[in-house]
Amino acid sequence: MKKPTTAYIALGSNLGNRKKFIKNALKLLTNTNQVELTRVSNIIETAPLANMDQPNYLNAVAEIKTTLTAQSLHKMLTHIEKKLGRVKREKWAPRTIDLDLLLFGQEIINLPNLTIPHPQMYLRSFVLNGLCRLNPNLLHPVMKEPVSELVDRLVGCDFVLNPNQPQLISIAGIIGVGKTTLAKKLSKKLRCKLLLEPYDQNPFLPEVYAGKKELALNSQLYFLTARTKQLNPDILTPGRIIVSDYFFDKELIYANLLLNPQQLTLYKNIYPQFAEKVAPPILIIYMQDSSDKCLQRIHKRNRPYEQKIKSQFLDALAAGHHLLFARWKTCPVIRISVSNFDCTKPADINRLANQIKYYIARPSVIATPP
Repeated sequence: MKKPTTAYIALGSNLGNRKKFIKNALKLLTNTNQVELTRVSNIIETAPLANMDQPNYLNAVAEIKTTLTAQSLHKMLTHIEKKLGRVKREKWAPRTIDLDLLLFGQEIINLPNLTIPHPQMYLRSFVLNGLCRLNPNLLHPVMKEPVSELVDRLVGCDFVLNPNQPQLISIAGIIGVGKTTLAKKLSKKLRCKLLLEPYDQNPFLPEVYAGKKELALNSQLYFLTARTKQLNPDILTPGRIIVSDYFFDKELIYANLLLNPQQLTLYKNIYPQFAEKVAPPILIIYMQDSSDKCLQRIHKRNRPYEQKIKSQFLDALAAGHHLLFARWKTCPVIRISVSNFDCTKPADINRLANQIKYYIARPSVIATPP
């Protein structure tokens, strides 16, 4: 007798009695002795993808064991959809029921009518959350990452790859964590454009670090204007991959730490006018390390104006980054613990570069296993 395969199916509905459609689909799944429904995640409500003007969805994920082949199971799911009134329209159109075969064991299938793992499931929190409730250690067969790691990258959001915007990958982290080194390594590996922040070109920065707080606003405005110019979407070609050693939103973290109340009020009035003119990142690489180790690197590279930086300032920067990324909604975030990652090791760079490729809006890359 054929050994059953464990498979996972996503269920969604945003028309009619949504909960009833999901329950009926689950019931129809077990109408054959070739499918055993083992577990179902909780049902959650989610907004439609890409801010589309349609009703909210109810979503769930089911775990089954089946002796069917992946192709036969896919045909069964299509038959159930039709039986429950699903009408195929344009992509992401409203539907009574949507049944997607997410995973079939650890098989990788690329056929004209069936792709497993399901394409871009790693960009959908509502799918990954359901999978995590059933099996958080479940490994994505292509990305080779557990679903618990993949869902953490989304910070509770759902994302859609967009080839019509610059494919900007921004490196984040406190001073001394190694952002520039990693950005250079990744740009070389990905063979893409490199953007470095004009750190040493800021004429006010040495004075600010020397204690002249009255120049802090000048320094912040210099960075604000320089970075807005670098990240102008009219300069960054749509679809082109770029790696930068900073992310624009960190400006507010530094402003809150360096500016006095009067300066900060003025800065916050100015900031939105610049922020709306920059290309958003499609992915953040957030590097994390202890303040003490970052301070050691700062002393080792020996920039004179950085030598007065204290660990307390780095701790405050780290807290600001942590708070920002806890509520981040712009794009996925890959977190890297520098204690477990070494920029000098090709294997570490290769592994990270391979993960990054899945978040770039290039179908030829997304469909290619590592």
